[in-house]
Amino acid sequence: MIFPLAIKSLRNRRFTAGLTVLSIALSVALLLGVERIRQESRETFASSVSGTDLVVGARSSPVHLMLSSVFRIGNATNNVSWESYQRIAALPEVAWTIPLSLGDSHRGFHVLGTTQDYFDHYRFGRDHKLELAQGERFADSNGTVLGAEVAAALGYRLGQQIVIAHGSGDVAFALHKDHPFRVVGILARTGTPVDRAIHVSLEGMDAVHAAESAAGGGDPLVAAMRNAKQREMQSVGRNDHDRDHDHDEHGGSANEPSKRTITAFLVGLKSRGGALFLQRYVNESRDEPLT
Repeated sequence: MIFPLAIKSLRNRRFTAGLTVLSIALSVALLLGVERIRQESRETFASSVSGTDLVVGARSSPVHLMLSSVFRIGNATNNVSWESYQRIAALPEVAWTIPLSLGDSHRGFHVLGTTQDYFDHYRFGRDHKLELAQGERFADSNGTVLGAEVAAALGYRLGQQIVIAHGSGDVAFALHKDHPFRVVGILARTGTPVDRAIHVSLEGMDAVHAAESAAGGGDPLVAAMRNAKQREMQSVGRNDHDRDHDHDEHGGSANEPSKRTITAFLVGLKSRGGALFLQRYVNESRDEPLT
């Protein structure tokens, strides 16, 4: 009795009933779509880096640190001193570390300064190791290894020279022309931010900024003043010791490791049970505010 009445009621209100069914269907589809996107985003983030126990950087929120250092989204709030990096890397609980230095770019792609440990210990997906599709790792301060997407998008091949620029924008105004890099390797595709990175050594990054500093940071006035001072020094016959002493008084060489700073570093532990202890040690560091 109730069912026939319900059918008659729906027939009399077919337009309203149709709108109600359509609204419910759209709501369910939207809910399932959001859940699907959330799940895929989580899987994508998890597959970008694996096997790393901690990511350490300057004091900021953990999400911001991950986005800026691992996924190259946004910029770091500050850098980490080389002394702090070495101090944490020397702890007995630490098995390996990977320093990361960001801040430069090439035609819209991020330049990443790092060490050979990056190729030895960096993992993505389900513990997949980075593989070279062509060439070899950088062995000096002049070599660079390209991500697969960089090489494909820009059409670069082994042996080509590239010039990086200060900053991470698509348009470059401060090119580091005094220190070009030569492409020595191209990584196999990973489906992670690695594909969109240009990898150079930390020594290469130091050399780039040392050359920029020697040229007056790209400022013609500063460069002219520096050249005038050098001519004055030579005219009065100052020896090499005096010049070195004067250089040290003005802050030392830009490519000295003691003057180096990095954006962040990845940490692998000998035992994951020590992660909480090391995390607390880093967050409570009195030498430098870290996260």
